[in-house]
Amino acid sequence: MRRFVLSLSVLVLSFAASAQVTVKDAWVRATVAQQKATGAFMQLLSAQDAQLISAQSPVAGVVEVHEMRMDGGVMKMRAVPKLALPAGKAVDLKPGSYHVMLMDLKGQVKDGDTVPVTLVVEGQDGKRQTLDIQAVARAGAAAAMKHDDGHAHKHKH
Repeated sequence: MRRFVLSLSVLVLSFAASAQVTVKDAWVRATVAQQKATGAFMQLLSAQDAQLISAQSPVAGVVEVHEMRMDGGVMKMRAVPKLALPAGKAVDLKPGSYHVMLMDLKGQVKDGDTVPVTLVVEGQDGKRQTLDIQAVARAGAAAAMKHDDGHAHKHKH
């Protein structure tokens, strides 16, 4: 019996080590017909230092992790090769900041649709974890593009 409990403990610890990142409140901005890109947003929490290294979705031809930031009064967006996920610190992927960009959309993403997104996270030990999430599409792109001051800003890619 003691050997069984020890084996079970090792199994649980191994699972806990690989299940290092949790995802909360995943959503995607709904699109209009003919729109070719949108963003996915969520909160990531890692039990250990890790990094988000890639993402993919069957609804898009290209999926990248992006950063948006103000530069000289212009909002600029760029792809980043990885996003740090410090241990125990929630990382928000949100409009106007870091987010997952879904480009070359294969069709319209309508309000209420469920969009599958796969995230790949790498721990400091080099081990990778794949997270399959279901993000619900929400309407209201104009409101999401406004910032805390309530004004829409110019965007540059």
